[in-house]
Amino acid sequence: MKDDEIIDENDVETAADTNPETTLDDSADAGLDDSVVSEESSAETIKKLREKLKKALVEKQEYLTGWQKDKAEFVNARKRDAESQKEFMKFANESLMAELTAVLDSFGMAFANKEAWEKVDKNWRTGVEYISNQLKKVLEDNGLKEINPEGQPFDPMRDEAIEYEPVTDAKWDHVVTSVIQKGYSYNGRTLKAPKVKVGEFKK
Repeated sequence: MKDDEIIDENDVETAADTNPETTLDDSADAGLDDSVVSEESSAETIKKLREKLKKALVEKQEYLTGWQKDKAEFVNARKRDAESQKEFMKFANESLMAELTAVLDSFGMAFANKEAWEKVDKNWRTGVEYISNQLKKVLEDNGLKEINPEGQPFDPMRDEAIEYEPVTDAKWDHVVTSVIQKGYSYNGRTLKAPKVKVGEFKK
């Protein structure tokens, strides 16, 4: 062999490094490792995303439940306010009505004195009676009602007994025999209790 044909060891090593088979195998191993790492990373990412989604759904439900609760409380509060305002308006004129009952009582006492009333000019009486009825109707339309329990069982929650009078018939026992002064209610609430006489039967 000639001197120029002698193979240098460095050339052998270089040739080995550039061997296609060796390079291909190394590249394949590297690509496989990258693929495995990539799959593991993707699985971990998906897992984290699912956990975040689950947490977000839980928080969403909590917010929705809280919002629905607050909305219901707000609606109920509005209803209570409306009812309170309605109740307030319903009895706002209670004191005025109580004062006007005195006027009705005055008319009643004038009409009750038959002897004196009959002496008054008929046309004048008719006019006064019309005014009295007109006032009574206006007040009734606004919630005021007359309480006249004559002939009804005595109710201590409604009536004010000023006298118990003996009766000979048992059916009149604890029954209102006469009304001394009429009572009034305003929108279902007793404004002034009627003053009454109550029958009392004794064997």
